[in-house]
Amino acid sequence: MDAHNELSNHDLMPTTAAQRTWSTWHIAALWIGMAVCITTYNIASGMISQGMNWWQATLTVALGNLIVLIPMVLNGHPGTKYGIPFPVLMRASFGTKGANIPALARAVVACGWFGIQTWVGGDAIYQILGAVGWVDLTAETARTMAIGLTPAQFACFMAFWLINLHFVWHGMDSIKWMESWAAPFLIAAGLALMIWAMWRVSQIQPVGTIFDHSSKFATTGAFWAVFVPNLTAMVGYWATLSLNIPDFTRYARDQKSQAIGQALGLPTTMTLFCFIGIVVTSATVIIYKQAIWNPVELVSKMGSVPVIIISLVALTVATLSTNIAANVVSPANDISNLNPRRISFRMGGMITAVIGVLMMPWYLYNNLSAYIFTWLIGYSALLGPIAGIMLCDYYLIRRKQLDVAGLYNPRGPYTYTNGINWRAVVAMGLAILPNLPGFLNAATNRTHAQAAINPVVRPLFPAFFDEIYGYAWFIGLALGMAIYYALMRGARVAGGAPARD
Repeated sequence: MDAHNELSNHDLMPTTAAQRTWSTWHIAALWIGMAVCITTYNIASGMISQGMNWWQATLTVALGNLIVLIPMVLNGHPGTKYGIPFPVLMRASFGTKGANIPALARAVVACGWFGIQTWVGGDAIYQILGAVGWVDLTAETARTMAIGLTPAQFACFMAFWLINLHFVWHGMDSIKWMESWAAPFLIAAGLALMIWAMWRVSQIQPVGTIFDHSSKFATTGAFWAVFVPNLTAMVGYWATLSLNIPDFTRYARDQKSQAIGQALGLPTTMTLFCFIGIVVTSATVIIYKQAIWNPVELVSKMGSVPVIIISLVALTVATLSTNIAANVVSPANDISNLNPRRISFRMGGMITAVIGVLMMPWYLYNNLSAYIFTWLIGYSALLGPIAGIMLCDYYLIRRKQLDVAGLYNPRGPYTYTNGINWRAVVAMGLAILPNLPGFLNAATNRTHAQAAINPVVRPLFPAFFDEIYGYAWFIGLALGMAIYYALMRGARVAGGAPARD
């Protein structure tokens, strides 16, 4: 294979035996580093505000992550077997040029997530600088700029952005190093916070009172109406990584390392850290007489400057470890795939960072409706069909057999029609369609749930589509898989590689 032809560069070529050094621990540490972050800590807050109790919210998080673990492990298999990244794998199903369609769909979402996590990290720095008296937050508010941020907020955001760029510039080895060292530190910090909260509560009343919260649902149907969209949003939280997990598993030593590493790192860490967020927040109701879901706000109340600074380091590491691995690696490869000769992994990462700023992530994160029902579920409706096509193509159509050299050959077996497999494009489009009306209702704040509260609201589409939208990822994945399989059956030839159209 030529590393310099129009479909390849050194970053996109299959990993060599010398590069496959990631053990079970490295894969698990990767997930610990990605899962322990402020957004994970906060994720149960929306569920509880909608009526769930502590165990219902924790169960929803655990179930959602067990579900998404399945495509994680399955899609991780070709990465480990062939050493190829996500956009190269997509050439098998979408074509050598068509692969840019799902790659860019994934990249745009990652750019948005990069911006959100960078905003979270920058805002943590801003709030804690205010808590120690180094920034006058009251005076800053009066200086809010047209973009909705104060000058100091924007400066902290950009400072954290530059820290991220350091790891982007130094590539995968620096990311592996950071995740491996960050993982034990972050778990220890989370457990320490929970122990502190329980100790403070024990000085006031029995610790068990933390869990004295009952469900607010009058009927099973009322619970189900909240549970399903939140479960879908929870799956959507990692729907992005379920696609581009080959970007990491291509460095794994073997299939056992990638599968066990993911199983140990993903559902356990997400559930634990969500549980920590619930316990600590419930404790703040007793300690401070108010629920404090934002760990940054909580840290600012904890006491001395040294404690606050140590906590700032923990919050920064948590956000950084999530952002770099989850939101830079994939779009860097995806954007590189657009023009491998001219765009390297490093340049792709830089482009990601710029787009992440331009998307104004502070709006997405600070608007709960936009964050949960438009952002999380919305992109799961887009990525679910791609996941279905990936799984169908690799396991059902090709039976795990790929022509690796052909993936890098512009005139090879994955050329289809001028480089595009229109069957995959059609399958993706048709699988997205059923969720589009519900998405438009949510994106315009015209859902039927909102109309029930505010008679002025006029939904664009019938209530049926809102119900479908609650299952967006599941419906998209199933339809994408079924439609693609039906369209591709006639194109199969011996050996698992479709002939050119």
